[in-house]
Formats: sequence, structure tokens, C-alpha cells
Amino acid sequence: MRLLKVATCNLNQWAMEFDSNLLQIKDSISKSKQAGAVIRLGPELEIPGYGCEDHFLELDTINHSWECLKDILVGDWTDNIVCSIGMPIIKGSERYNCQVLCFNRKIIMIRPKMWLANDGNYRELRWFTAWKQRDQLDDFQLPLNVSEALGQKSVPFGYAFVKFQDTAIAVEVCEELFTPSPPHAELALNGVEVFMNASGSHHQLRKLDVRLRAFIGATHTRGGVYMYSNHQGCDGGRLYYDGCSSVVVNGDVVAQGSQFSLNDVEVVVAQIDLDVVASLRGSLSSFQEQASCKVKVPSVDVPYSLCLPFDLKIRLSVPLKIKYHSPEEEIAFGPGCWLWDYLRRSGASGFLLPLSGGADSSSVAAIVGCMCQMVVKEIANGDEQVKADAIRIGNYKDGQYPTDSTEFAKRIFYTVFMGSENSSEMTKSRAKVLAEEIGSWHLDVSIDGVISALLSLFQTLTGKRPRFKVDGGSNVENLSLQNIQARIRMVLAFMLASLLPWVHNKPGFYLVLGSSNVDEGLRGYLTKYDCSSADINPIGSISKQDLRSFLRWAAIHLGYSSLADIEAAPPTAELEPIRSNYSQLDEVDMGMTYEELSVYGRLRKIFRCGPVSMFQNLCYRWGAKLTPSQVAEKVKHFFKYYSINRHKMTTLTPSYHAESYSPEDNRFDLRQFLYNARWPYQFRKIDELVHELDVKDVQESANHESVAASLDGVGGMGVAATGSGNPNVGI
Repeated sequence: MRLLKVATCNLNQWAMEFDSNLLQIKDSISKSKQAGAVIRLGPELEIPGYGCEDHFLELDTINHSWECLKDILVGDWTDNIVCSIGMPIIKGSERYNCQVLCFNRKIIMIRPKMWLANDGNYRELRWFTAWKQRDQLDDFQLPLNVSEALGQKSVPFGYAFVKFQDTAIAVEVCEELFTPSPPHAELALNGVEVFMNASGSHHQLRKLDVRLRAFIGATHTRGGVYMYSNHQGCDGGRLYYDGCSSVVVNGDVVAQGSQFSLNDVEVVVAQIDLDVVASLRGSLSSFQEQASCKVKVPSVDVPYSLCLPFDLKIRLSVPLKIKYHSPEEEIAFGPGCWLWDYLRRSGASGFLLPLSGGADSSSVAAIVGCMCQMVVKEIANGDEQVKADAIRIGNYKDGQYPTDSTEFAKRIFYTVFMGSENSSEMTKSRAKVLAEEIGSWHLDVSIDGVISALLSLFQTLTGKRPRFKVDGGSNVENLSLQNIQARIRMVLAFMLASLLPWVHNKPGFYLVLGSSNVDEGLRGYLTKYDCSSADINPIGSISKQDLRSFLRWAAIHLGYSSLADIEAAPPTAELEPIRSNYSQLDEVDMGMTYEELSVYGRLRKIFRCGPVSMFQNLCYRWGAKLTPSQVAEKVKHFFKYYSINRHKMTTLTPSYHAESYSPEDNRFDLRQFLYNARWPYQFRKIDELVHELDVKDVQESANHESVAASLDGVGGMGVAATGSGNPNVGI
């Protein structure tokens, strides 16, 4: 037997925060060594943090990364343990995203990333060059200060694997696993048994199984140990990196870390018998045949053994049942962890949320409540860092700290119901009850006086006073009166967030939370600079359908029972007067349902459909219940309002990324914001297709009638009444 203990980790790094990043790397190495591991894998670009973006273009970022690596290597951190550490490196005039393999205070080799992530949320080609010399190893001259400190002038640089006396290991960096021809395939044929994937992979609803299937598939048919390490947390942007560091052996998951956690460092350890890898490969005839004619990959020899012999005292890791969270749990824990990182790193003392009593703002409130529950739970579990952050943010004195989530919420969470004469008592009551369940400091404010003052000012300036549509006003007046209410709420929210802590003798300021969902952003069903404008938005990339499922789940599992009533209520902005024969409803205002919006969003972004191809797809999907003309009208209606309101995305609050059809303009959905909303060419093509389909239907109908008439004639019923039919009838 060749017994090998390996360690991989989740790290909550912070972009450009070198001090804490270095401490957490060292902590993870220490914990790996304490567990007896001889290989430690960290996440991609772990020294500076993955989300540095254009800071990668600064020489300071490169230099500081070298300084941190030198700090690790001059100490005893890498004694008797192989450490794969992620950092950016400049070679010649090119900048590379690299994994640096270190062992016994030396650098074994530097492995640059060959296939860069450059779609969706990722822009690696903006900052890095892909390594293209697959058949050679270069001699890389170390920076002078590093060289002198290590007594090592140069190291191998390029695509290769490391051969120890008893096994071979290799690096595969994040995106490379998901390429059509991943490196691990040919590395396995070259005898590599341990693959180390350093990653920076963000959370997205229902995405984890895709990632785990890739690890399992990498070793299921060719054998091997696949180690995966990931960031975990908010490192300064819209993404939440969802950890789940894992170890897979021959297609079986034998170790899995948490997906959502407030811990800054989590080490996942597995004890493996490498002989099971050799045994599987030896039993596969196809593997043997392909290995015999493989393309040779360069290697670096290290005269050292990593494995231990057979020992009954050593217990091997066994296959585990993979842990998946439901989408409702993902909505609770992912944004909850993201909010905690944002709160503790921003210097703020809490959150302020305009709580309307509707589904969206109530979802945000529930997520904050979940965050408070997670904080109290981690403190009870002994996490000193979470405890220290909670004491500071909650302004606890005399050795006190949070032990109850509702008490903690009272210290860090303001909710405000900003009602007008158009607000119902039901939503007001729902907001109050939910605030009590969560524990927030709740205020009930009437904004009618401010609205009246603005309207009086407008009347003084123009001599006119706008009216709602139900009171005889025009569409322009009706929309303007709604926008006034919405924008007043935004102004009031920011004023309260900055001044209420002062009123209550609390330090700092509160972050204003937004509560518009991904479907509203896609359709533009929000007022520019209203309560959708905030400091951050935890649900800005979550669909209305998923939020309603979350509310039903949270009513039970988070203990906020009032959410069940909130979810059951029809969505309404409550910006127009309520009458006995009229009440405002979101889906009526939008001219489409939230379910339809989700379909439009996925076709537009994920399947990259323009208006014409969306129409064609929906003819198949909705053809059983809608005519082509009806489908065409729906598609045109969506694209009209999508393009009219696209400009709103340029001011959209930074939102937690959770949905693959997010219309978020600043990072994810890079499209123009000035459109010809009539889409003349595309809509004309749709009209032509509708006409062709209608003509075809009429012709087919006429043919059926003709055949039926012929059959009637054969049966003695006569043919005079049938003829061949008029193909124009009914068009």
C-alpha cells in the first residue's frame, strides 16, 4: 500500500488585503500539517485574492505577492509538505496566473494557467496571458530578493508534472478542468496520480452538481485522486465564492468541505491508498493501450517519497454521500454569508432596509435574519473571528457578545415601512410582524407630507397638479406620481441610514439594502433611483419564482411564520390609489407574468436568443396553448420594454450574483443601453414568420378538408359541397 494524506482548503480571502490573506494561507498550512497531510492545496490566486481585477495590472500586486511567498518559504511552513500556492507572476513581458509548487523551503516549479476563464463573470484575458508552450519547460529566474532569501536562482516554468519517488502529482487550474480537452486526461496517461485543481469558482443557484460531476468524471474512467480548492466568501465584489473544497478518488467523493460558512479557514483532509488508482488503471485495457502511445508531458523530478507504507493505525477515507443544498437553502445561506463579509469589511455598523411587507423586501429581511442566526451559531461553535467581528459591529461592551439572533438583529438591523395613502393596512401589518419575528429595529413612517410638499412646489412652478389615472389623470401623470413616492423612499432611506445610528448613540453608518429581483431588472419594472437604488442588493440576481419558494421555506426553517402570508399575497407596488374596483398588480402593470419573465431571461442570456430565435423557440414551447401571433406579441412586448428600460441597469445597485440570466450591466451582461425599441428588422422577420405559419396552417386545413370531401364522395355522399375549398377563407 502507498498511503497518502492530502489537504485542500476553503479560504475567505479579501482582494488586495495581503496581511490577512497571508495569515490565512499560513493557518491553512499549519492545520494541514497538524492533520498529517503531505500535500496542501490552496485556491487560485490566493495571495492577492481572486477578485483584484485591474489591480492585477499593477506591478505592486505582483511584487507584494512575491514578498508574501518569500515570507512563507523562509519559515518552516513548507517543511515536509508540498504546498501549491496561487499568485500572479510576470515572465518577460507577459503576466501569468500561476500555481507555485513549494516543498522544503524551495520552489519545485511554477505552473502557469493554460486556459483562461473569459466568459460570464470572468475577464482573465484582460489581465493574464495563457501559457501556450505545452511541450517545453522554461528556466525562470527568480526575483533577486527571493533568490537571495531562498538560495535558489531559477525554477522550471511551464506545463509539467512533478515526479516523486513513489507517485506523480500535477496542477490543473480551475477553467482547465472544464475545457473540451482537459489536461488531466493526458497527465493521467503520463502516470500522474494526484491532480490539484486550484479554483476561484462563484456561487450560482443549482450549479454545484455541475462542478462535482466534473471532478467525478475526471477520475471515474481513468482513475486518480482529484483535489479541489476554492475561495469562500465575498472578496470585494458581487460574487460569492462557495467553497466546497473536495477530494475525489476514482470517481468517489471521499471528502467535502462546506459550501456556505462564516469561517475564514477550512481545511479538508483525506487519507488515500494510491494503490487503488494503479489497480483501476491496470484493469482498463483501453487505458493501457492509450498510455502506451501517449504524448509525453515534461516532468520535474523530486528525490523524495510522500507515501507511507501499510499501517493498521491509519484509517482510510471512504466514499461520502455528497451534500447538496436546496435552492431555498442556497438563497438563505449564500447571500447571508455575502452580507456578513460585506458588513464586517465595509466598516458599517449594520443594515437599513425599506420593508414594504411585499415578497422582495421581506426576502431580504429574512436573509439578514438568517445571517444573524448564522453568526450566533458560529459563535456558539467557538469561532473567535466571527465573535470578534460581531462584538465590534454590534457595539457590545464588558465582555458581552451575541447569544440570541433577535437581540443581535436589534443592534445591527433597521427596517422602515414608508407608507403613503396608497399603502394598505395589510402590508403595513405584515412588515411589522416580520420585523418583530426577526428582531429588527422597526419604524413606521408616513411620506404623504413630503409628497404633498413636492406636489405643491410643482403646482407653484407650473400652475398644474398631476392626478392618478383612476382619478382622471393621464398615463404621464400617473407614472410621475408613482415615481415621486418611490424616489422619496430612496432619499429617506439613505438619510435614515446615516443619521439613525447617531440618534441612538451608535457608531458608524448603516448600509442601505436594495430589494429588486432579477426579473424586475430584466423587464425594467422599477423606478430609476427608487428603493432599488441602495448600497448593495442580496436578491438582485434571484428570480421572483425562486424568492417565493424561499419565502415558503423560510417561514418554516428560519422560524419567520409571517412569510407564508407575505408569499401568498399577490405582488403589488402599492403606488396607485386603492379603489373598490381597482388595485394595482405587478403582473398586470408589466403585461407579463414573472414565470414568463424567467423564460424570456433564460432564452435571452443563457441560450443567446435574439427576438426572432426567441419567437421560434417559444412557438415550440407555448404552441399548444398560444398561436404564433400571440407568441409574437409577447416576444415583441418583452423586447420593447427590455430595451426601453435597459438604461436602468447602468445604475443598478451592486447585486449578489445568483442567476445565470442576470441583466446586471456592470460586470455580467455587457450590452448597450440605448436601443431602437421598435426593433424594426427583427420584428419584421417575426411578422414574416407568423404570416408563413398562418398561411401554412390554412393550406394544411384546406388539404384536410379536400381529403375528407373526397372520402365523402367515395362513400356516396357527393362532392358538390366540397370542391377544393377556398384557401383564403378565415385568414
